[in-house]
Amino acid sequence: MSSSIAAQGQSPIAEAAPQSLCARAPHVHADRLVAEMVPPPRFDSVRFSTYVPDPNQPSQTEAVQVLGAFAAGLGGASAVGGGKRRWFAKNPATPAGPRGVYLDGGYGVGKTHLLASLWHATPAAREQKAFGTFVELTNLVGALGFQQTVQTLSGHRLLCIDEFELDDPGDTVLVSSLLRRLVEAGVALAATSNTLPGKLGEGRFASVDFLREIQGLSAHFRPLRIDGEDYRHRGLPAAPAPYSEEQVTKAAYATEGASLDDFPHLLDHLAKIHPSRYGALTDGVRAVCLTDVRPVADQSTALRLVVLADRLYDREVPVLASGLPFDRLFSDEMLNGGYRKKYFRAISRLTALARDAKGLVTQ
Repeated sequence: MSSSIAAQGQSPIAEAAPQSLCARAPHVHADRLVAEMVPPPRFDSVRFSTYVPDPNQPSQTEAVQVLGAFAAGLGGASAVGGGKRRWFAKNPATPAGPRGVYLDGGYGVGKTHLLASLWHATPAAREQKAFGTFVELTNLVGALGFQQTVQTLSGHRLLCIDEFELDDPGDTVLVSSLLRRLVEAGVALAATSNTLPGKLGEGRFASVDFLREIQGLSAHFRPLRIDGEDYRHRGLPAAPAPYSEEQVTKAAYATEGASLDDFPHLLDHLAKIHPSRYGALTDGVRAVCLTDVRPVADQSTALRLVVLADRLYDREVPVLASGLPFDRLFSDEMLNGGYRKKYFRAISRLTALARDAKGLVTQ
């Protein structure tokens, strides 16, 4: 910090100008995609013991109990033959039935917290269990190829899939085939979603073949409903109103590791980068500052923004913005359409990150 600035009593200014996400075009190798299939930083320290069930929602307490038993069952011990085997290893004595659990509920009831807790509680080496979002899983298949992905994940004891979504029939067939192969290899499955397995895709496609694939996927899971309100806003004050462009710009220059971008330009830039790279896009970024936030014009752009919001939330990167508040990003048509739960999740998470960013602004 220069002495002249300090003498004038002005706010400290970072030595370098803030970064720009629009200036980044990361390339992600397949081996990084595999290595990063672990709970993200936000959920690295969560455990069943740190989950706080809403006393008015008994299904939340039940979920902790069921998942705790599920994790214990993945220990590999077996009385058959006096040896050890994986929980779902093929054996005549193994009863037929679901090969995993499916956490269903609205956004903000702690499903990802519970899924990450299951990953941590499973008594297996780090390289024997995988955790990733549905989008990250399909990206892995795209990077490695189907057969290599099956081979890579078949040696795992547990695969956790967060935000299980089926956005098109092609992804449905792909994931259905992948999970079927993994179940046959003895891999246990756990997933979260905002929709029951038998209802995935509802309101999006009417294809008979698509619905048939949905039913095939639902057979792999025991649905576990989790009721409740969004914990991110339970008992908390309202989200902060957007700041002025001057405040956002000043905070970006004063915050080490911050990025500063015009919101419309950032949306255009996201269209040039595969969503599998959005995590790498934010590498080293400690705060995201956005100016001129305005409504998202089309659904493709909106869905890309949802992925970016998820990656920022996972990495606990605060978001400071000027323009419109985040609850006005998506049109009424979008919020009432087939992807509405994704958009509500994005609003919830961006609002939480905006609240985290309040400390970056000096009045």
